[in-house]
Formats: sequence, structure tokens, C-alpha cells
Amino acid sequence: MASLVAEVREFNRFYTATIGVLRDGLLRTPYSLTEARVIFELAQHDETEVAGLRRRLGVDAGYLSRILARFAADGLVARTRSAVDARRQVIRLTPAGRKAYRLLDERSTGEIQRMLDRLGPTDQRRLLHAMTTIRGLLTRSGRPAVVLREPRPGDAGWVVARHGELYAAEYGWDASFEALVAGIVADFMRQHDPSRERAWLAEIDRERVGCVCCVRDDESTARLRVLLVEPDARGTGVGGRLVAQCVEFARSAGYRRLVLLTYDVLADARRLYQRAGFGLVHQEPVHRYGHDLVEQEWALTL
Repeated sequence: MASLVAEVREFNRFYTATIGVLRDGLLRTPYSLTEARVIFELAQHDETEVAGLRRRLGVDAGYLSRILARFAADGLVARTRSAVDARRQVIRLTPAGRKAYRLLDERSTGEIQRMLDRLGPTDQRRLLHAMTTIRGLLTRSGRPAVVLREPRPGDAGWVVARHGELYAAEYGWDASFEALVAGIVADFMRQHDPSRERAWLAEIDRERVGCVCCVRDDESTARLRVLLVEPDARGTGVGGRLVAQCVEFARSAGYRRLVLLTYDVLADARRLYQRAGFGLVHQEPVHRYGHDLVEQEWALTL
């Protein structure tokens, strides 16, 4: 934990230096970062209640009061009493305050544009994606939202790669397992009947964290395949959502039975299947992927 804290602190020092918030005047203006934020917030509305401004910024009441007093003395803001509640104070930017806002806004836009111009289009997308991830993680409350979607270009490669990487890291399985998954995915991509065969990717904060597909075994039987959940997403409900989606689709497509093949060492997946109502119908010892395993067939009547 100490090393994680140190890394976050190091990133904070790097980022604050990069965007120049530690300089005497933000963006070569007379205003500090907090003062500039106050001006920006005031510029978003014709009038703003002081109490609401304090809540949005999370600024100490005394500190905000001193900033607003300085702005009033400099002619940047005008303060009046609320027409709705005379106990409340409202504040607005004067024409001079609006001019200060435009200066800050133009210089901020220019600095960010210059920073982005140093990066190519791919790195720009990576940067914005990373920012979205950071914001999503730090503003999340409670259980993360899981989004299931159909595959898009590039997803097939991810499914194959993550199966190969994860099963090698967690179970020591050799490349023959990745080859198996590649064949399953390739067959699905080459030809599948969308009315009877489907695949889903699971995302959290726009990051791929899982996958599954439902394919035809015979006219009355569907097969659940390539179920995977990223380690960091386990325990968030991703696996249960993917299995439930597969079951629901198989039922709606008119299948009477849903089956799957798994192995005794995959305990987490087995618990998901049991919770969904699957039952073990057959098992036998086999040698697969460089290991002695017990192969298991599970089935669910729909």
C-alpha cells in the first residue's frame, strides 16, 4: 500500500507541474488556481448563490469570502441579496469579470492545445481514455456499473489474447488453449446466425472486463463458450451478468437446453454456473493444455 501511495503522490507532483498550477499566477494572470476556479464557476451563470458556489468548489467559507471581497474591490464581481430569500447572497461577474474569464479561458485552451499538439492522434486518444478512467474510478460510489454490448472491431483479438494471457498466468496452460479460443472466435466471426448465436463484451468505465458467447450445438441445444472475467472485475457481478445474458438469449432463441464445457480447476466459473442453475452431467479425466485435468459437462434445462 505504501508503494501505491507513493506512486499516486509522484503522479500528482508531475501533473501539477505539467499544468502549471504552482506558478505565482495561473496562466500568466494575477489569479491563483482557486481564484481562477471561482471566476470560471461564476461565468457559467448570470447569478450564483454564494452558498451554492462554496459547495461546488469545496472551499472554506472564510477563504471564499476573502476571494470575493478582493474581486469586489477590483470591480470583477457585484454582490446583491437574493430576490427569493433575502438571507442569501448572490454574486455575478461584472463586464470586467467577464473579460478576466475570457482571458483565462483563452489561455487555458491554448495551453491544452499545445500540450495535445505534441501527441499524435493515437496518443491523444490514449490520454483522454486514461483521464476518463481516472475520473470514473475516483467518482464511483458503490458497485461499478457493468455494461454489456455486442462485439466491435478489435474485440475478437482481445478475447483471444486475454484468454491466452490469463489462463497461462493463473493455471499455467500452454498455447494450445489460446489456439482453441482463436478457432472458436474465428468460426463465430466467419459465420453465425444472429438470431440463434450471439456474443457479448462486458465493460466497466469503458474498459473491457469480460466476454461470453452463445452458439448453436444442435437445433434444441445451445452452448455457452469463452466466458472470461478480468481478475480486477471479479466480485463485481460481471460474471453473473454474462452468464444470465447467455441464458436469457438461449431461452428467447427457442433452445430447450444450454450446455457448457469446463474443468475442475475453474472453481470461480463453476460457482457462477451453479448459481445460474446448471447441473453437472458428466466428467472425466483428460490431458489438456499441458496438464492433467478433469473435464466437466454442465447443462441447464431452459
